[in-house]
Amino acid sequence: MPKPTFRAAPVRVRVPATSANLGPGFDALGLALTLYDDVVVRVTDEPGLSVDVAGMGAASVARNARNLVVRAMFATFKQLGGRPRGLEVVCANRIPHGRGLGSSAAAIVAGVVAARALAVGGADRMDEEAALRLASDLEGHPDNVAACLLGGLTAAWTDDGGAHAVALPVAADFAPVAFVPGTSSSTKSSRKLLPDEVSHGDAVHNAGRAALLVAALGSRPDLLMPATEDRLHQDYRAPAMPRTAALVHELRAAGIPAVVSGAGPTVLALTTSATRDDAIAMGRRGWAATALDVDTDGAVVIPLSSTATL
Repeated sequence: MPKPTFRAAPVRVRVPATSANLGPGFDALGLALTLYDDVVVRVTDEPGLSVDVAGMGAASVARNARNLVVRAMFATFKQLGGRPRGLEVVCANRIPHGRGLGSSAAAIVAGVVAARALAVGGADRMDEEAALRLASDLEGHPDNVAACLLGGLTAAWTDDGGAHAVALPVAADFAPVAFVPGTSSSTKSSRKLLPDEVSHGDAVHNAGRAALLVAALGSRPDLLMPATEDRLHQDYRAPAMPRTAALVHELRAAGIPAVVSGAGPTVLALTTSATRDDAIAMGRRGWAATALDVDTDGAVVIPLSSTATL
């Protein structure tokens, strides 16, 4: 593939937070939420790399080629046939890091989409399916990156050809609440708590509940409580995040469908516009109860003349 030419104008990308698993849909279901990171990237005349980060993670994320956005951009440029000599990257982060809201997926998708947008004809060289495959390879699993890239509710899977995803309907009155703690956790560490094997009964249980959850989120919110029952991951991770497990239990005991968001420790209440206030009222000290709607756009390139703010 010949090396691409690059746009002189800067590119701005906005990517949503995501919640994966949603209870029984382990490593398959993902939901995009209305909380966003923004990335602005410009090709510079001078060789080198400049990275600036504001907001969440600003004190800890790398400001060099190890930055996750930059790593995703470089991987994308490689597939597109080459990268520019100089880049200026500015990140405005609002998605909390290490909370189970897809911050790493957002960084990866932002980098892939920004690099593709900078290359003239980038969308022709790398379509949505190819972008999803690359983002999933970089993330290690497709659930968060699929929802971040496509928006809404997605079901993702992998086969010999890589990652794939489909968009699924979400009821118009679905109105989730995220309970975000002040502490973080490591997805990699929490995965180590999962067993290598589970019983056939537990596998059957989750397969049925995941299918039911798709129906419940699409048109039957009255079924969200049984649809969010999980036996594959939440109980195994509970000892590492007892406060998360306790809040999930309290919310569910009060009739509010609640799950661990991704690998946690955030808790997501799958409420509707009629029940959202009841969930918020269940908030506890040390948790930020945040009403979030479903993002339907996914990753978007925003004209810099837009009135939207960084």
